[in-house]
Amino acid sequence: MMKRLKNEASSVRRFKLSYVLLGLAALYLVLICVKFPEFLESATVLSVDDADVALDVEDDSGESTSRFHNNVKEYAQVTPEEEENEASPHKKPPKLHYGRITAAILKRQNMERNLSILDRMADEAWTLGSKAWEELDKYEEKGIEVNSILEGKPESCPSWVSSSGEQIAKTDHMMFLPCGLAAGSSITLIGTPHYAHHEYVPQLAKTRAGDALVLVSQFMIELQGLKSVDGEDPPKILHLNPRIRGDWSHRPVIEHNTCYRMQWGTAHRCDGMPSKYDDDMLVDGYLRCEKWMRNDIVDTRESKIFSWFDRFIGRAKKPEVTWPFPFVEGRMFVLTIRAGIDGYHINVGGRHVTSFPYRTGFTLEDATGLAIRGDVDIHSVYATSLPTSHPSFSPQRVLDFSEKWKSLPLPKSHIQLFIGVLSATNHFAERMAIRKTWMRASAIKSSDIAVRFFVALNPRKELNAILKKEADYFGDIVIVPFIDRYELVVLKTIAICEYGVQNVTAAYIMKCDDDTFIRVDAVLREIQRVPPRRSLYMGNLNLLHRPLRTGKWAVSFEEWPEDVYPPYANGPGYIITSDIAKHIISQYRNQSLRIFKMEDVSMGMWVESYNSSTPVQYSHNWKFCQYGCMEDYFTAHYQSPRQMYCLWSNLLKGKAHCCNF
Repeated sequence: MMKRLKNEASSVRRFKLSYVLLGLAALYLVLICVKFPEFLESATVLSVDDADVALDVEDDSGESTSRFHNNVKEYAQVTPEEEENEASPHKKPPKLHYGRITAAILKRQNMERNLSILDRMADEAWTLGSKAWEELDKYEEKGIEVNSILEGKPESCPSWVSSSGEQIAKTDHMMFLPCGLAAGSSITLIGTPHYAHHEYVPQLAKTRAGDALVLVSQFMIELQGLKSVDGEDPPKILHLNPRIRGDWSHRPVIEHNTCYRMQWGTAHRCDGMPSKYDDDMLVDGYLRCEKWMRNDIVDTRESKIFSWFDRFIGRAKKPEVTWPFPFVEGRMFVLTIRAGIDGYHINVGGRHVTSFPYRTGFTLEDATGLAIRGDVDIHSVYATSLPTSHPSFSPQRVLDFSEKWKSLPLPKSHIQLFIGVLSATNHFAERMAIRKTWMRASAIKSSDIAVRFFVALNPRKELNAILKKEADYFGDIVIVPFIDRYELVVLKTIAICEYGVQNVTAAYIMKCDDDTFIRVDAVLREIQRVPPRRSLYMGNLNLLHRPLRTGKWAVSFEEWPEDVYPPYANGPGYIITSDIAKHIISQYRNQSLRIFKMEDVSMGMWVESYNSSTPVQYSHNWKFCQYGCMEDYFTAHYQSPRQMYCLWSNLLKGKAHCCNF
């Protein structure tokens, strides 16, 4: 009996073991089935030609290429020998390569990662830039009218336009503003709001026991730009939304906002309470929100006792008038939007109601469309004091195609300083002013200093075509092929660093803006005061600056969680040594470079990182002017082309005097 029990126990153990083995085998087969497609895809990638997937391909100098090296396109004169090795100016930049992994696999991996908003924004900008470059080739093949523009046939626009309500309705409630707006332009609308109607709000069904009907009366007036992407709404340069029956606040409000590529900014709401009378909150001296009557607020600022006391001592009571909400259902209104220096000013019935400050990246000249939507009947629209030519389409007024303004070829030997100038596509006048002024300095002519403009692409095909012709002729423009916007200026700064250490061999690299005037000789003397072979970060330094959490330059906690910024030099003009630039490029290539939307703060952050391992000399000087100009300046900022010509004239007379018109 005991022997039989032992045999049964051993058979049970064998039975359980066989089941465990079968289970493990089945699990292995499942894993193979799941992972086999990825393995097959990788194996396919590994078998393709290396030319299609090479990453960090070694060049003759032993340096590895990078994203910017593959994508930055410089238009410069080359020798016949160099021409064989250079890509054609009319050839689109090569696609990005990611080593022995295809771009599709990498893209899938990136989607799985939690990319920051800035990373996604940059990825979109590169994608749109590649598309814009391809369209530029097609645009040229069609026989553009760029030559007619450059030959002095500017696009003429009317100084005023008007439209009746019937005309507005026929054009899908849109009115075209041919050359956009300018400071001083105004748009006047005459309309009548509809009476409120019921709308069903599903979210309220749960909280109101099935009653999800609300009364709504609202309309939207928008200044719009050109579409960046087909299938998406155009950018909203100004979104003005009066809500007569209110919203979640249950009281009438006027909301202002901007929107780019379906991404809304922070709403600015006026609800009847006046905004603060602080200098930082005023827009051209106007309150952002005026006061109007509200039933839920009783003004208790002056009690009866104080009122009696004022009468007793004979103090006159200052009369105060509080107006009602400016829009009433079924009652006609006259609304005027005026473009000021610092923002838009909205008047209704001749009374100022709200002001909305301009937001970075949204310019008046791009406001080429007026859209009106919602519960309103428009009777007529008038736009006056409009620009008669679009600044972006008037290059013939500023571009001087003369041989003497052409850039010299890049020197093959070491140079002391490379200056990268950040510029926008349509800043023809600014670039031409620099060519005719401080770029004529003797040190630049002697090839001891090299200067290049770094320009991204624009959604406007015409602008890109003219930019390309400008670059072909002058040979001093580096086109970084992404669609330009303020938050991505930092990518141009990285391109400047790479260009300064790869395309030229410079001891120092300087970054400036195209509204910065540089006293080249003074900057060189300041650099020479620093002991050689010492890492240097020079400019107008900021210490212990805190991020602004509100206002035009607001930074969210997600973007910058720290309480203070690292020491950083103001963006209009600063200098770093080449070893710092090499560190930045190295960090960028291995994807460990932290990028922030404010490029000057980013540079301070990168220098601080380098300083943790290699001592860096921080050199501060107020003469790298952040705002305007000061006597004996090194750099002057916010200088118009006219001021640059004046500053250059003063320097030729031996005087470093400002030209503050």
